[in-house]
Amino acid sequence: MSAVSFSSTVQSCSQSSISRPKHICSGGVRITVRGCPAAASYLRHRVRLNGGDTNICRRFRGLKLWMLERLNFHLHSKKFPPAKESRRSRSQNRSQLTNNLETGFSNEKRTTPASSSNLDISDDAVTYIESPPLLHTSSLSTPTDVSRAPSLSIAVIGATGELARGKIFPALFALYYSGFLPENVAIFGYSRKNMTDKDLQSIIASTLTCRVDHQENCGGKMDAFLSRTYYINGGYDNKYGMSKLNARMTQIEGRNKANRIFYLSVPQEALLDVASCLASCAQTQKGWNRVIIEKPFGFDALSSHRLTQSLLSKFQENQLYRIDHLLGRNLIENLTVLRFSNLVFEPLWNRAYIHNVQVILSEDLATQPGRYFGHYGIIRDIIHSHVLQTIALLAMEPPVSLDGEDIRNEKVKVLRSIRKLEPKDVILGQYKASSENHVDVSLNRLTPTYFAAAFYIDNARWDGVPFLVRTGLGLIKHQMEIRIQFRHVPGNIYHECVGHNIERTTNELILRDVPDEAILIRVNNKIPGLGLKLDSSELNLLYKDKYKSMEVPDRYEHLLLDVIDGDNHVFMRSDEVEAAWNILSEILNEMDKENISVELYEVGGRGPVGAYYLWATHRVPWPEE
Repeated sequence: MSAVSFSSTVQSCSQSSISRPKHICSGGVRITVRGCPAAASYLRHRVRLNGGDTNICRRFRGLKLWMLERLNFHLHSKKFPPAKESRRSRSQNRSQLTNNLETGFSNEKRTTPASSSNLDISDDAVTYIESPPLLHTSSLSTPTDVSRAPSLSIAVIGATGELARGKIFPALFALYYSGFLPENVAIFGYSRKNMTDKDLQSIIASTLTCRVDHQENCGGKMDAFLSRTYYINGGYDNKYGMSKLNARMTQIEGRNKANRIFYLSVPQEALLDVASCLASCAQTQKGWNRVIIEKPFGFDALSSHRLTQSLLSKFQENQLYRIDHLLGRNLIENLTVLRFSNLVFEPLWNRAYIHNVQVILSEDLATQPGRYFGHYGIIRDIIHSHVLQTIALLAMEPPVSLDGEDIRNEKVKVLRSIRKLEPKDVILGQYKASSENHVDVSLNRLTPTYFAAAFYIDNARWDGVPFLVRTGLGLIKHQMEIRIQFRHVPGNIYHECVGHNIERTTNELILRDVPDEAILIRVNNKIPGLGLKLDSSELNLLYKDKYKSMEVPDRYEHLLLDVIDGDNHVFMRSDEVEAAWNILSEILNEMDKENISVELYEVGGRGPVGAYYLWATHRVPWPEE
């Protein structure tokens, strides 16, 4: 007989009882079963088969610990029922967060919770467990206990860098404080510096703040978050360092099933080595692994292709999350919500009604370029990812569902339909500045800080509609908005009441993120009073008035929560990355050959004059400042 079936024993001995000494290992083992001779005979027989009192004592201790562990695990896992990952409202995410953490386990065999009526334990399972000395029961309070062991581990590679200190750790704490991370989450910082857990916690603590709209128990939450933060000194050998990281994560996770997220906040030249060592040494086998990669995604089409092939040789596509913080804005999320949840817009969303689309992103002196900007320039840093992703989300066909892959499928169709840029449709600029302007004055003379261009999408919906883009650094003001201008009313019977500037009567939809987030619709109306005079007015939804009691989360909070949820719709897939480079390749090649001039403009000005002529060439009025 290889197993003891407790269910049959309970049924046949419902009125029986088993008496034993106060401690099963004190003296000899005495087994008395009143009312059930068959059970007593069987248990004595098992004692003799397994080496007498000493061995059966060890076996029962192992059985006890094994049962406690399994019961604790199932009580813990009952909080995490398997669920299909899907996009949902953030209010639902708080209560259903842990559903997503179990998605990676859906294909694994699950064990049903033990009960008194159905429990079958094999002898092999019991004898496999080495029972520790009973004096060591205090180990249940260590970090590897299931009551503290994390169900989610997040490792920040490059933990002492500016991005990690200024953005990633504060965003993680904000999610933790607001209830969007599990209480037992574990945060790991990894870098080359010789530090301790306390050192990292001290660095992080100086950057953490609690929500303005609810600050109750702020200190307690901060202490709890820091207590779950650990540091690993990886040194200069990434393979050895990742092995150390894995060992520390495994120690903290214990035997619990835990998912892992790795945020690679590392220089581009170190990315491949770090990713390769991570793939071979630090991935968990007990849950899913997700890897966040910072832009830029290559220097050109060829280098990007090599990077992608290397990553896909180590990871599956659904493990990779190419992050662009600009895509974490509420404006980007509103693109699909406004279009697909309002009947009034979708019928007009085509070339028959829309004359042009403008994407405007200007940064003032307060915004400094990223650490790679001087080498990559504005095209590789902003246009390739943020601008083209914005156009794709705005112009795509309705997806089958809100599933991330369905949305990505539609985005890549748009990117493949965008016509390759030609030099005549592009204006490049570079600010001219001195050290007094507090901007980077060491830029290469061919590194553009301003880009304006006209994109065309060659498909049935958008044929002939210009998508005009202008983005730059060091301009007069910080501005981010999308302007959708509609065509003139054919045969407008009110043309005599409009005046000479017919462009002022153009209907327009404006989605603004900066300076004040708003949705504006420009319509024509009659001015009150005698006579018939028309005016162009804005119907506006100003977020700071409508939602003044709500704090706007940071972009990194949005994106990190998307990664945890497995929502990848704003993260570029490999085919999207390739399609975007194909659009820009000709311009980049011409720049390398110095066949395109870069126009200088004053810091704090409006940008190159050539941009105004570009708008006029495509018969689009320059938007009012």
